[in-house]
Amino acid sequence: MTATFSPSSTSESAVQRFASGIRGQVIQPGDDAYDEVRKVYNAMHDRRPKLIVRPANATDVATTVAFAGDAGLPFSVRGGGHNVTGFGTNDGGIVLDLSSMRNIQVNPRNKSAWVEGGATWGDVDRATHEFGLATPSGVISTTGVGGLTLGGGFGYLTRRYGLTSDNLRSANVVTADGRLVTASASENPDLFWALRGGGGNFGVVTSFQFNLHPVDTIFGGPIFYPADRAGDVMRFYRDFIAEAPPEMSAFFGFHIAPPAPFVPEHLHGAIACAIVVCWTGPLDQAEAAVKPIREAAPVALDLMGEMPYPALNSLFDALLPAGLQHYWKADFDRELTDAAIAVHEEYGPRVPNFLSLMHLYPLNGAVQNVAAGDTAFSYRDVKFVHIIAGIDTEAANMPAHTAWVRDYWSALRPHSAGGAYVNFLMDEGQDRIKATYRDNYARLAATKRTWDPNNLFRMNQNVVPA
Repeated sequence: MTATFSPSSTSESAVQRFASGIRGQVIQPGDDAYDEVRKVYNAMHDRRPKLIVRPANATDVATTVAFAGDAGLPFSVRGGGHNVTGFGTNDGGIVLDLSSMRNIQVNPRNKSAWVEGGATWGDVDRATHEFGLATPSGVISTTGVGGLTLGGGFGYLTRRYGLTSDNLRSANVVTADGRLVTASASENPDLFWALRGGGGNFGVVTSFQFNLHPVDTIFGGPIFYPADRAGDVMRFYRDFIAEAPPEMSAFFGFHIAPPAPFVPEHLHGAIACAIVVCWTGPLDQAEAAVKPIREAAPVALDLMGEMPYPALNSLFDALLPAGLQHYWKADFDRELTDAAIAVHEEYGPRVPNFLSLMHLYPLNGAVQNVAAGDTAFSYRDVKFVHIIAGIDTEAANMPAHTAWVRDYWSALRPHSAGGAYVNFLMDEGQDRIKATYRDNYARLAATKRTWDPNNLFRMNQNVVPA
């Protein structure tokens, strides 16, 4: 399944020869589709690659990897394109855009699904929901399966069923030398260990096999409180989620109420704090389960109710479409201390617009049933992870939003655990990457040396080969 190319792989004739061997698409500057296909989710990154390859299958992927290795150009692998740092694109290099590879095969008998590397979580939800099944993912269904899984992945089902990567049974991977291999607990276990949290450093995953769990209709959605009650709500939330059963997921956030049809007009533009709930237990117990949440503080707007799980997982898609400007900062939190809550009370209500946010996600429950060294994802000993995101339609507004994000993050920094979820990192340097992986970094670097010694897969939060 490997291909070889001459040292002049970037010449026009070599590109033509390469393209003739691809069943999918090879898109270049000047092609009609180029300007649309080169876009990524975060519009802050307006880059112009030399080639964009949309493979039809794993053979196309292997051919492209071989070509990229010979060409010596920047090489980006794009699944859903959501990477906030813009690693899914580059200037003057090659982009492997997996978006044409979205096939999903669900096996309800053994509760598993094979998912191709270009699928989104919306694709997965639609396929698995037909069987009343799901696997943990995030909170935006347009997110790519590949990036979220390889970074660890958490969302509404995590307290009950663990990280997305904890539910990975096996993966088919094209390695830096163009081979297609399988990674699982029994085949290439070192690679399998690294894929579960180590990001895109080790190869191109052409398909993932996930464990599925019985999840169908859930009870959930957001409930909003006045921003001036944020301290009370956060103290309640801290204590509530520490003792909540695994069937209960809930994250906290600061928002400005959008001018959306589901928001009463008198609340448009109101600054609020919110708890977003997902109860996966018996529906006849849902009202009792959420009763304390409804009583945490005066309620401004309660949108909780029964809904299909895919409806909750796509609830915020329309609010955060592709093409916005994003700047993020994040950290893990061992505890939500009173001192940290005081920082949130100060900065959270300054959220600059209805697109920007601060979210605090729980990482207790099933995440902590796995040891820190069992997968590349290291932070099994924290209770929360926070993200502060400045988001806007206009680049001119971003300097002010970025300042809010940085000031807020800096004020929280003394209360954080030191590292950050790898999928929330911007371009923050090697020290932050090492802090994110902690004691697992040395093993990751050794695994990188084995599977990608020349660091072909470097357009990511890069683990440098040992």
